[in-house]
Amino acid sequence: MKYKSIILLSGGLDSVVSLGLCKEKYNVELALTFDYGQKSSKEEIEASHKIAEYYNIEHKIITLDWLGEITQTALVSNDELPKGIENPQESAKAVWVPNRNGLFLNIAGSFADSGNYTHIILGANKEEGQTFPDNTQEFADRINAEFEYSTLNKPKILVPLINSDKNDIVKLALENSMPLQLIRSCYKGGQKHCGECESCTRLKNALKANNDTYYTKILF
Repeated sequence: MKYKSIILLSGGLDSVVSLGLCKEKYNVELALTFDYGQKSSKEEIEASHKIAEYYNIEHKIITLDWLGEITQTALVSNDELPKGIENPQESAKAVWVPNRNGLFLNIAGSFADSGNYTHIILGANKEEGQTFPDNTQEFADRINAEFEYSTLNKPKILVPLINSDKNDIVKLALENSMPLQLIRSCYKGGQKHCGECESCTRLKNALKANNDTYYTKILF
């Protein structure tokens, strides 16, 4: 069977490594990036565009203004973003976007059904799955079951990093010469990663665990 796949591309570490791992095997042809008014939307779109160009795949930006309008948390609102990872449960609440991954996957499911794509790749991982229920294998399995009824071609969701933590993910990127210089994992806007938000903290810790100084200097 010939594969043809879609990647949900935020421009962050997890989606980029997922793309790098699956690009050839699953024939990734389309990247979808979502703009819902998040504080780092401009930077995420720019990073995703560069990454799509690097991997020579089509890139589409999906604008969801209404999602930003109903999102009350710090990822979109003027509230201050939480720092560090000492209180992951509270941090998760502070950056929660209503049904985000469920919505994104269903939109990707429409593209898959229309364009005969066989797989949709999601950068869910073990570390964030501990606090975000939509970053788990169980969640992916439920959406797969839904697609059995809501689509004609029944695309399958792939979560290649589901058993990996951030240290593992950075190690995979380094071992496979993936373009970490292009990623954008920060919750804030600005030229460089803030180095303080939860996402930045996880990335910095993983780079340090892998004895990296090169990408640390570039990103932070």
